[in-house]
Amino acid sequence: MKNVVLLGSTGSIGTSTLKVVEDLPDRLRLVGLAAGANVDLLVQQAIRHQPTLVSISDPSKRDSLQLRVPKQTRVACSDAGLIELATLPEADIVLIAIVGTAGLAPALAALRAGKDIAIASKEILVMAGEIVMSEARQCGRRVLAVDSEHSAIFQSLDGKPSASIRTLWLTASGGPFRDATQWPKERMSTIGLEQALKHPSWTMGRKITIDSSTLFNKGLEMIEARWLFDVEMARVQVVVHPQSVIHSMVEYVDGSIIAQLSTPDMCLPIQYALTYPERVASDRVQTNFARIGCLQFEEPDQDRFPALSLARRAGEVGGTLPAVLNAANEVAVERFCRRELSYTGISETVRQVMDSHDTVLNPSLEEIVEADRWARFAAA
Repeated sequence: MKNVVLLGSTGSIGTSTLKVVEDLPDRLRLVGLAAGANVDLLVQQAIRHQPTLVSISDPSKRDSLQLRVPKQTRVACSDAGLIELATLPEADIVLIAIVGTAGLAPALAALRAGKDIAIASKEILVMAGEIVMSEARQCGRRVLAVDSEHSAIFQSLDGKPSASIRTLWLTASGGPFRDATQWPKERMSTIGLEQALKHPSWTMGRKITIDSSTLFNKGLEMIEARWLFDVEMARVQVVVHPQSVIHSMVEYVDGSIIAQLSTPDMCLPIQYALTYPERVASDRVQTNFARIGCLQFEEPDQDRFPALSLARRAGEVGGTLPAVLNAANEVAVERFCRRELSYTGISETVRQVMDSHDTVLNPSLEEIVEADRWARFAAA
């Protein structure tokens, strides 16, 4: 039995994780849950899974939450609650699915407390990949990927060293605006919020859905892959694959390419991360190749989707620049969602903030956090 702490239990990754846990009651047990603002769903989850500890982001909701959860379940709140969950003595693995930068401190705390971590929050490795992976090595703990793309690479690598890799190929669906004939560059600025929230392959939260449409999601994944798999940015590439059946590929130095395939379902990479190194039977994901018919591949259009070149630049420069890229994008997406910024204004805002930043190389965690704070102010 593996004891799991889940940070971000009411979001799309969190609710998929609960499905996986419920599929495998003899192998997985939830001992801790954290949520943002959805108190009612957190209460339902706590009643169903009887965790030791739950945490809510808003301190004013702590007392009312305590009255609604099982008697044996303690309630914490705020950032301190996340740290307490991440270091819960009985936990074996901490799955971090919090949107934004709030997952960084719990990730480091979990590693230092001797826990493996499974990461669904891109910001953790984008902001501080070098620090997090160094901490994991020092503590002798695993950092496991939950993103379908990084899980696919992890499965395709199967322990092979970085020196054996020619290229890591991240696949991208291309999003709802992939068709350049329908969405030429001059029309991109007219894209509205409702259009950007219609992803062709995945059902996800608002922020990640917008990021998938702009390809910022793929840009962040490039930086993540650089740290997770210990390769320089030049060996991380993106190919558009509309069917989202091949989740990513590893091209080896001898020319062989190994890929991981399945119909799109986040439960598969979540289950693999939580049960690793075992593979456990599940009927949730079924793949019918005859029904899929064919698999397509295209070069990403970096003129219409400048997020990829911005992310590559941030990853190559390193230091505090990836944190600036990430923070500026978060603010720009929020402004777009509030209809304060055009669709193309998202990438233009990120570019302007990156151009204005004085990058600190080999930064401390404090310098990374300060760069994040500065970028949010600059992008607002």
